[in-house]
Amino acid sequence: MEFAFSTNAFKKYSLKDTINSLSEIGYRGIEILCDVPHAYPKTLSDADCKEIKQLLLDLQISISNLNAFTLFAIGDTHHPSWIENDSELRKLRIEHTIDCIKLARKLGANNISTEPGGPTKNDGLGKNEQFKIFENGIRDVLPIAENENVSVLVEPEPGLLIENSQQFIQFIRNFDSEYIGLNFDVGHFFCVGEDPSRLIPRLSDYIRHVHLEDIAADRTHNHLMLGKGAMDISSVIKSLKDIGYNGFITVELYPYQDCPTYAAKEAMKFIRSLDYL
Repeated sequence: MEFAFSTNAFKKYSLKDTINSLSEIGYRGIEILCDVPHAYPKTLSDADCKEIKQLLLDLQISISNLNAFTLFAIGDTHHPSWIENDSELRKLRIEHTIDCIKLARKLGANNISTEPGGPTKNDGLGKNEQFKIFENGIRDVLPIAENENVSVLVEPEPGLLIENSQQFIQFIRNFDSEYIGLNFDVGHFFCVGEDPSRLIPRLSDYIRHVHLEDIAADRTHNHLMLGKGAMDISSVIKSLKDIGYNGFITVELYPYQDCPTYAAKEAMKFIRSLDYL
């Protein structure tokens, strides 16, 4: 296992400055935000891509994941989603996901993560219909993912279409492709009342990337710095180790945009304090 940090905490900084800062702190991996202001595919030139790749190569940093979840460039955190009432809005999400897949290939990333459908408060669409629309959307992008050799990872989140392990398993069983998997956000499962440590063996066949943060005892969906909440992070790491997970664990602390360097440093201190290291 290796640790990375997500650039979505550094939205007040350029991607280049963010990469340099994380390298100085000691991270060997980085999750890049595929949105403004970092790497929104429609405004990222080939020259930009080459510069990013060269900087990562020079600093010996790998890309843990491309975060294709938010879409502030044309919407907000969740919109346009996969399950909008308006089919034209759904097409924008599909188009963005395809753009991110192609960007991943250019940058040498193995996977992208995306929202689990979207918010379910859509007038006129029932839950079953929303699941079917999301499934169809994923089927539209999978051929491109397979052709580019990039995996699309669904990230369950509290309050969205897929928010727990049972819903995720029911959804992914509709597919027969190695190019769809799970972005296992540890805190998200904790928020909906599940024990991430116990879920890891159950979901081991699907886990391709991990998001890590801490969550308060009341399980409110608010990402906290590692060690500042109620989660048993050491147990989570042990469970990942037990299943032989050897991918990246990306620390995701986007609420700390006023002090991202501090948050990243504190996270690294916590990581280095873990017994297994």
